[in-house]
Order: sequence, then C-alpha cells, then structure tokens
Amino acid sequence: QVRLVESGGGLVQPGGSLRLSCAASRSTFRSSAMGWYRQAPGKERELVARVSIYCATNYADAVKGRFTVSRDNAKNTLYLQMNSLKPEDTAVYYCNSFPFLDIYWGQGAQVTVSS
Repeated sequence: QVRLVESGGGLVQPGGSLRLSCAASRSTFRSSAMGWYRQAPGKERELVARVSIYCATNYADAVKGRFTVSRDNAKNTLYLQMNSLKPEDTAVYYCNSFPFLDIYWGQGAQVTVSS
C-alpha cells in the first residue's frame, strides 16, 4: 500500500541546497511524530531529523545547523531543507513515522552530492 512518497532529490555540488518533500497518508501523518531517515551505500539506515506533532525538532549531530525539518499537518506533508550539503550526505532519504514505523516504506529520494 502506498502511504509515503518522497520527492525532491537530485544531484548537487558540495555547498548546495536541496529541499525534500514527503507526502504521507493521513493515518500515518496526522497523529504522529515524523522523521527523515537516510541510508548511504554500505551503511546502516540512520535517523537524521524528526519533528513532533507540535513541531518540536531534533537532529542528528551530523546535520545540525545545516538541515531543517518541518511539517504541514493540514497537507499531510513533511519537508527537509538541506543546506551546505557535503559529499557524506549522499544517500537515499526516506520519511516515516517516529518512533513506530509504517511498514510500507516509500521508494525514497536519492541525494547525490558531488563535484
């Protein structure tokens, strides 16, 4: 069942910016905290940012000061503004609820940071 759809990925140069969006189902989004996860080649999936239903945010140390997560509860949409991108940010980015994951992951958004 399609419940999560990520978009906005692409190829950018180091120092560039990208904005990811996540369209979620109402059941997944409306009454839950949401998070952005990423998985780089050969690495474990990691939580990089999350936002509560009250819009309180938390970030992994690796992205603090560079990424901003936000949500629009009326539109069931999650966002991740990514600034000052580094090659180590290269990964497939996924959205999902937090802390209890929807079992149906989206296809993810590929983010590649390279010169």
